[in-house]
Amino acid sequence: MREKPADKCPCREVGGSAGVSDWKPYKLEELGTLQRGRSRHRPRYAFHLYGGKYPFIQTGEIREARKYIRKFDQTYNEAGLEQSKLWPKGTLCITIAANIAELAILSFDACFPDSVLGFLPDEKIADLDFVYYTLTHFQRELKHIGEGSVQDNINLGTFQDVRFPVPPLPEQKAIAAVLSSLDDKIDLLHRQNTTLESMAETLFRQWFVEEAKTDWEERPLSKIADFLNGLACQKYPPADDLNKLPVLKIKELSSGVSDASDWATSEVDQKYIVDAGDVIFAWSASLMVKVWDGEKCVLNQHLFKVTAAEFPKWFYLMWCKRHLAEFISISASHATTMGHIKRGDLDAALVLIPSEGEMQTMSKIMGPLLDKQIALAKQIRTLEKLRDDLLPKLMSGEVRVDY
Repeated sequence: MREKPADKCPCREVGGSAGVSDWKPYKLEELGTLQRGRSRHRPRYAFHLYGGKYPFIQTGEIREARKYIRKFDQTYNEAGLEQSKLWPKGTLCITIAANIAELAILSFDACFPDSVLGFLPDEKIADLDFVYYTLTHFQRELKHIGEGSVQDNINLGTFQDVRFPVPPLPEQKAIAAVLSSLDDKIDLLHRQNTTLESMAETLFRQWFVEEAKTDWEERPLSKIADFLNGLACQKYPPADDLNKLPVLKIKELSSGVSDASDWATSEVDQKYIVDAGDVIFAWSASLMVKVWDGEKCVLNQHLFKVTAAEFPKWFYLMWCKRHLAEFISISASHATTMGHIKRGDLDAALVLIPSEGEMQTMSKIMGPLLDKQIALAKQIRTLEKLRDDLLPKLMSGEVRVDY
């Protein structure tokens, strides 16, 4: 790749000016076939359409996919297919309602409703991966177009009014190859981590559910670890740009630190500082338990930082996960505007404690499994940052790819 310092922005009729002479503005429908999905019945009420062999994708699966849609929860039967359409593997899916402008590519043939657009490139002029990365680059602007109505949305007409900057096909393929190589590596690491998590959960269930011993000690979850609630970080604003850290909230726990994250002073009690590898428990709203894999942060309220002096990290992490479904059920039952659990729920959640020798034997297996997961998560974050830094440079022509 080579730097092109003189021209920072290619022509883009979504709000830019000309900059790369051989890039031309195109509407999406000029690069291939763009159509709405099809479903004559509202999915939640049409029970007679389900249970067949045809995958049925909705906006949630597109939002949760990283680049490729690899899983699905529902299927259509023959009646479902008759009132819908089967899109081929390699279709780019674009959500246009609710979670608008979310993108993912089908890795199998599937149906989807009219809240999703399907795009298939004309391979003579457009590369599928390049179009995916172009829309990813302009995703924020597409979301902005859809803001303001009762429910944010865009439609097929939105893309008839927008032109995107597109280089010649060989350069499209070269740009897409650079970004795809990073996404492929990220996807591989995610799948490796999923395998490691599955191994750990299987071992834990075998030891503490299927083969649990009657003489093992029983304690409340609150007695095997310390659950430190975070700060009301708005009360701790940064005094300057040097002594500040991003605030770890539920949003960051799910998606990582971003430009939209809040900041707090780093001059807080060190126990409220979160480092990569710390176990974080979101006890309010979207309950989850995760090992933090991002940068140093300040712990916000509604999150517990979980630590223990007596027990290894894998032990209290797995017991938190073990009780998570129960905690989510408790949270949902609370008649409040934001579901949550209380300290008393931690007291009521019971934990089995093996003998010291058994714990050491288990730790020799579980410790390395968790360490590997943490290492892979750090690699993923590094590659994601590299991809996200490269994306705007490649899509603007600031950095050109030799092809």
